[in-house]
This record gives sequence, C-alpha cells and structure tokens, in this order.
Amino acid sequence: MSRSGRGVARWVWLGIALALLFYLIVATVQAPDFLSVPLPERAAAPPWQAPPLGMDNRGVPLHEYALQGASIVAVPSLLGGLLVMALATSAGIVRCIGARWLDSALGLASEVVGALPRLVVVLVVAMLVPAAWRGLSAIALTWALLAAPGAMDEAAATAERLGGQRFVEALRAHGFSRLRIYGLHVVAYNLRPVIVRQGSEVTMQIVFLEIALSYLAIRRSEPSWTHPDSSYSWATLLYQGYTGLLGEPMLHALVLGLALVGLVALMAQGFRLAARAR
Repeated sequence: MSRSGRGVARWVWLGIALALLFYLIVATVQAPDFLSVPLPERAAAPPWQAPPLGMDNRGVPLHEYALQGASIVAVPSLLGGLLVMALATSAGIVRCIGARWLDSALGLASEVVGALPRLVVVLVVAMLVPAAWRGLSAIALTWALLAAPGAMDEAAATAERLGGQRFVEALRAHGFSRLRIYGLHVVAYNLRPVIVRQGSEVTMQIVFLEIALSYLAIRRSEPSWTHPDSSYSWATLLYQGYTGLLGEPMLHALVLGLALVGLVALMAQGFRLAARAR
C-alpha cells in the first residue's frame, strides 16, 4: 500500500473508532436508571417482533440492558486507558531527559508492580470495596496500574531506540523548543503508536474484565462487584443468550451480547491502527 493509501486507512480507522466511542458515551448518557416493567406476554420476543433488539425472558427490552451495560463500563474503562497512556508517556519522556535516578526509580517500581498477579490483586480489591461503594472504578484503576509496567517499559525502550537524551540535545542544537521536542517529536511522532495501543488494549481489557466478573456473579447468584443491583451488565445478555443454546428462544440476546463485545474490540483496534507509525 502506498504512503497516501496508508494515510487514508488511518483516517478511516480513526473515524470508526471515534464513532464507536461516541456511541459508548451517548449510550451512557441515555441509560435508564431502572429497567422497564416486564411484559410477560412479550417474553423472549425476537427483534422483528419487538424492535429494536427484542425482549428478554421476562419481557424487558434488551436495548435497556445494552445501555445500562455501556454506562457501567464507559467511564472506568476510559479512565483506566488514559492512566496507562499517561504513565507510558511519562516513562518515555523521563528516558529522554537524562534523569537517571528518576528513570531507575520508575524501573524499580515497574518491576515490583509488574511482578504482582493481576487477577489476584483485582479480586482482593473487589472484595475490600464496601458494598455501598461498589463500582468498576476501583477495579479499573487497579487493573490499569498493574498493566502500566509493560506499557512504560515499551515506551522507555522506544525512546531509547530514538536516541534518548542525545536525540533531545541534537534538536535543541537546531533551535527547537523543549515543548516542540517532547510534545511533537518524542510523543506525537515516535511514542504515539505505543501509547495509544497500550491505552486501547487496557480499555478493552477492563470491559472484558467487568463482563467476566459480572458473569461469575450471575452464575453464583451473588451481588456484582462492579455495579449496584439496580443496574445490569452486558454479562446478563450473554447469560440469557447461553440459555438459547439449551433450547430457550434467547439466541438474539447472545448475538447482541457478542456484538457489543465485538464493537469494543473493534474500537480498540481502530485506535491502534489509526495511531500506527507512518
């Protein structure tokens, strides 16, 4: 593919990713506080009988589950992704400023945090959060901090290959300001692919983590660790859809749940491809 063709492809992927992100934000704003009153006579109605997305096994519209699930994951997952991006950016810049003591301190902290078992720490945090304060934010930020060492190491290695402090000094000798060097040449031109990819992957991982934890809670008939009992995760769609594989007429819920998971993965992939190096 030519250089111009790759540039067009990046803009297309960016447009797709931003459109999906916009949907996630709009769904969060429009999410109802409570589900509609069940209509037993319309239980398990497929989309062509109960548009737009059909009904669950109690006669509640499935699109309300989709909206509430989006409101559960949107803000915490985005905050987690932004936190990883900020930490990776800091590690890359530190490698370029020549502060060896700070670089060593970040490396040591990265090794210590990176050695912790992520799922165990996340489960401990989830159990320590009081029931009245339960939500995805604490779990999401914990996961982001545990995932940050890998992103920081990759960003620092990229800055090292770029030349580190020597690269900055060379551009300073040509009269470039520090703001332009670090903001444009270091971050935007060279660290961007690493930062955006790592942030997108962590955002996606947090969404998948929420679905997994909620699915386990549903299976065990326990309160969720990620949201109050009045809200419903996308895991509910997958759980109801699972009954469709056992003969219940709920396959449309499974299709919807898998489609929402796929859209999150597509959004992450879109940002990654849009930010890849030229």
